Amino acid sequence: MCGIKVETRGAEVISIRGDDDDPLSHGYICPKATALKELHKDPDRLRFPVRREGENWKQITWSEAINETARRINEIQARNGEDAVGIYLGNPTIHNLGSMLFGPPLVETLNTRNRFSPTSADQLPHMFVAYLMFGHQLLLPVPDVDQTDFMLIIGANPLVSNGSLMSAPNMRKRLKAIQKRGGKFVVVDPRKTETAKLADKHLFIRPATDAFFLLSVLHCIVQDQRCANPDSRFRGWKDVVAMAKKFPPEATEATTGIATSEVRSMAEEFLSRDRAVCYGRIGTSTQPFGALATWLVALVNIASGNFDRAGGYMFTSPAIDLVDPRFAIDRGGFDRWKSRVRNLPEFSGELPVSTIADEILEKGDRQIRAMITSAGNPVLSTPNGNRLDRALESLEFMVSIDPYINETTRHADIILPPVSPLERDHYDLVFRMLAVRNTSKYTPAVLPAPSDGLHDWQIMHRLQSRLEDLKLGWRPLRALKRWWRRVMGPKRLLAMALWVGQRSAKRSGRPSGFGIKQLERKTEGVDIGPLTTCLFERMPEDHDFVELAPQLLLEDIDRLKMSLNADDAGENQLVLIGRRHLRSNNSWMHNSAKMVSGKPRCSLIINPIDAKKLQIEDSAEARITSSVGSVQTLACVSDEMMPGVVSLPHGFGHDRPGVRLAVASSHAGVSFNDLMDEQRIDELCGNAAFCGLPVTVEPTT
Repeated sequence: MCGIKVETRGAEVISIRGDDDDPLSHGYICPKATALKELHKDPDRLRFPVRREGENWKQITWSEAINETARRINEIQARNGEDAVGIYLGNPTIHNLGSMLFGPPLVETLNTRNRFSPTSADQLPHMFVAYLMFGHQLLLPVPDVDQTDFMLIIGANPLVSNGSLMSAPNMRKRLKAIQKRGGKFVVVDPRKTETAKLADKHLFIRPATDAFFLLSVLHCIVQDQRCANPDSRFRGWKDVVAMAKKFPPEATEATTGIATSEVRSMAEEFLSRDRAVCYGRIGTSTQPFGALATWLVALVNIASGNFDRAGGYMFTSPAIDLVDPRFAIDRGGFDRWKSRVRNLPEFSGELPVSTIADEILEKGDRQIRAMITSAGNPVLSTPNGNRLDRALESLEFMVSIDPYINETTRHADIILPPVSPLERDHYDLVFRMLAVRNTSKYTPAVLPAPSDGLHDWQIMHRLQSRLEDLKLGWRPLRALKRWWRRVMGPKRLLAMALWVGQRSAKRSGRPSGFGIKQLERKTEGVDIGPLTTCLFERMPEDHDFVELAPQLLLEDIDRLKMSLNADDAGENQLVLIGRRHLRSNNSWMHNSAKMVSGKPRCSLIINPIDAKKLQIEDSAEARITSSVGSVQTLACVSDEMMPGVVSLPHGFGHDRPGVRLAVASSHAGVSFNDLMDEQRIDELCGNAAFCGLPVTVEPTT
C-alpha cells in the first residue's frame, strides 16, 4: 500500500524509495519495500516449473507442469470424490490483483469443500462479527486515526504492522499527531511493544482476557448517563446493556490484571472526549474468545457514541467496493457444512486451518489425498507445523504455486513459480477498503516479465482451463468464457470494476477514484478524501440495520463466564504470545540478507522475575515446551514483558530438511507454530487460538 519510486537501468533495479506524492503514504516506506530488489534477483527464487524426483528437482516445461498437475488432480477427484483435493490460498493472494481475479474460478472448478486460508489463523473473528452485525463479511470498520482525540489500542502493534486491517502507513507519525493536537492514546498489551513505548499509557493485560476487560469498560459506559442511545437502525441494545451490567470491573480485575480504577478511567476517556476510538487486532483475534473480543470492540465504540462518525470507528468509501452486489462477492455464511473429522464449522466457504492435518491423516470418505497451495507456507503459519509436515508428506499428490522451495512446498510434486512482484501490475482490491483515508492507485509493472515466465493469474487460468476440460469435457461456451477472461486479463477487468465504482460514486454524490486511464496518468494515485459516515449506504439492502446482539455471540458469553478467574497455566508454567518485527513479513521475506541482518530476532523475551526464578540468563539458550512440541532459542531478558508471559516471533523455523533457502543456514530460527496446539481454537468461529498458550521454559544446560 505504500507508494514507492523504483529507479531502473534496463532490467536492473538501481534504487527503491518512498513516493512523496503518494496520497496515503506521503513518502513513507518500511524496510520490506526496499527488499523487493533483493527478492527480484534472489538466486533461490525459482524461474521455471520444477518436478520433484526423489530428493532432487528437475526443470520441466510449463505445458508438462500444467498438464500433469491437471491430470493428477482430475484422477484423484474422479476416484475419490471432489473433496479429496484440498486447496490453501496464502496471505499474499489478497495483495495480488491477478490472483484475486483468477483464483476464484480455479476454486470453483475444483468444487471442493476442503478450502483453507490464513483467515482462520488471523482475522476470521473480524469477518465473522462483520457478517453477523452488518450483513457482509467485508464491512470491516477501521479507526479514524487521523481525526481522533483518543485511541485505545488493544492487542495490536501498529508501529510494526503499519495497521493490519487498518491500512495506515507511518503509524508513528499518525499516532504522534494525536498527541500533538492535544489527544492521547493508550495501549493494552501483555508486552510493552514498540507502539506501547510511544503511548501516553501502557497497561499490561493477561493474554486472552481481552473480552473481560472490554466487557468491564462497556459496563462502565452503559451505566453512565452520557452513554449513547442507539436509534432504531440498531437492534438489540437492551440485550447489550443487560449483558454488560453483569461484568463490573471489580469482578474482572483478578482475571485481566487491570485495576478497577484503570478500567473506569478508560470508560471516562471514551465518554468525555469528542472523538475517541477503540481498536483491537491480532491479539484480540487469535485467542479462545476472539469473536467475543472483536464484537466487544465494536460495542464499546457504539455505546460511547463513536461509531460511524469522524474520529471514531468508521467505514471506507473505496473506489472499488467489493461489498457492492454487482461484484458478486460472497457476503459470508457460517456453519453451512462442517469438517469431516472434528466437526468444525465453515465460514465463507472455508474450513479452519487448524484441521488441515486431520483431514489429510484421518482415513475415510472425503479424506484429502491431494493439496494445492498458492502463495502460502502453512507449515510455518498454522498450528502444530510438525504434524502438518507429516500430513503433507503422506499425500498422493501436491502442487504449489510459489517462487520458493520452502518449508511447505518442499513436499510438492510440482512447483509452479510466478514472476516477481516487480514484473506485475498492482492494485490492492481489499486493503484499499481498509485504509484510514480513501485513495485509489494503479501501478503498472516496473519491469517486463520474461517471455518464458508466467504470472500467478496465468498459471491459475491455464490450470483451471485444463482441469475444467478434463472434468466436464470441452464445451464452446465455457471455452469462449475462458478466452474472454484471458484476453481481458487483470488490467481490463480492473478497468471494468473502476467503471462500476465511478457510477456508484456519482449516484451517491461522493468523489470517485477515477477510471483506469486517469490512474495510469496519475501514477502517484488519487486522493478520494477522508473517512465519512457511510455504513448504511454500503450495507446490503436486506440488512439495513446493525445487529448489536447476534444470538451466537450472546450465547457464547456463557462459555466466557466459565473461564472467569480460571488460570490456563499450571504451576511453574508461563503463557506464550507471538510478535512480529518491522523487518519481517510472516515467513515471506526472511531470505533477504538485508531483512535478517543484525541481532538475531528469533528470541524468547522473558521478564526478569521469571528469568531469575527459572535460572535463565540473558542471551543464553532456553527450551520452550508445550503440549505438542519443544523448541530451543536464545532468551532475551526484558521488563517489556509482563511477568508470567513470554513472547516468540512467528514465521521462522527454516531449518527443515529439503528447504532451498539461504536463510536456512544463517538465520533459520525456530517455529512458533511447532508449539501451537491445533486443538486450541475459538470454539465459536473456529479461529486458531495462538495467544496465551501454556508452556514451560527451562535453561538448556
